[in-house]
Amino acid sequence: MAAPAEAPLQHQPHHRRGEGRPRPSPPRVSLRLERAPWEYLPQELGFGSGMTCWRRLAAWNEAGVWDRLHLVLLAKLRAAKQLDWSRAVIDSSHVRAARRGPKSGPSPVDRARPGSKHHILVDGQGIPLAMSLTGGNRNDVTQPMPLLAKIPSVPGLVGRPRRRPDILLGDRGYDHDKYRRLVWAQGIKPVIARRGVPHGSGLGVHRWVVERTIAWFHGFRRLCIRWERRDDIHEAFLGLATCLITHRHVQRLCMDL
Repeated sequence: MAAPAEAPLQHQPHHRRGEGRPRPSPPRVSLRLERAPWEYLPQELGFGSGMTCWRRLAAWNEAGVWDRLHLVLLAKLRAAKQLDWSRAVIDSSHVRAARRGPKSGPSPVDRARPGSKHHILVDGQGIPLAMSLTGGNRNDVTQPMPLLAKIPSVPGLVGRPRRRPDILLGDRGYDHDKYRRLVWAQGIKPVIARRGVPHGSGLGVHRWVVERTIAWFHGFRRLCIRWERRDDIHEAFLGLATCLITHRHVQRLCMDL
């Protein structure tokens, strides 16, 4: 019976005197799926070709897979009484767009270079409830109503599913009486800092949770810079990141109950 073949060893160059600097060792391949081009995905992973993965991501996003998965995770949190509906916090972050495309625009903070905005709405603990993508030049004040409308009706407890927080917190970027009235009409109390008023309103005591959540989103390298020209592909990555962040909260808050 033939002996099993041994795995080929990586060549280690030997340095000899008088031959200058030693040759560097062959670089160790470090696959980073978060920023690797689609065509570089190795088929040894068993996921198919890179373009197959790209098509599946677009199809799942169009079918609303990430939204339904997010709702399942939120329902688990509500069943464990770990969703803080007493307040919701809204904020946005700007990301540079490597390519111009839908939902990108001249950035007011990056010398009019193309960029996009991630708008995030979280509960009182920083658990993401809704997110959206707009152009970099879109005013924040226009986004509270679309984000509130995107909060799903979350079941998990006896009675009606819940989808409205008691209070909405926001910084000065959301200061406008028109939108305050619209938020009030939804049965939600707006607590938004006003422009021209000295700092020290105390909202930062509660608003820091959304800034932490934005940092979690930017921890995914695919979301630090918008590499995709198509907005639906970038929104699919946003939806996937939302599910991953929410799942971490489920593991932390619900597994011990």
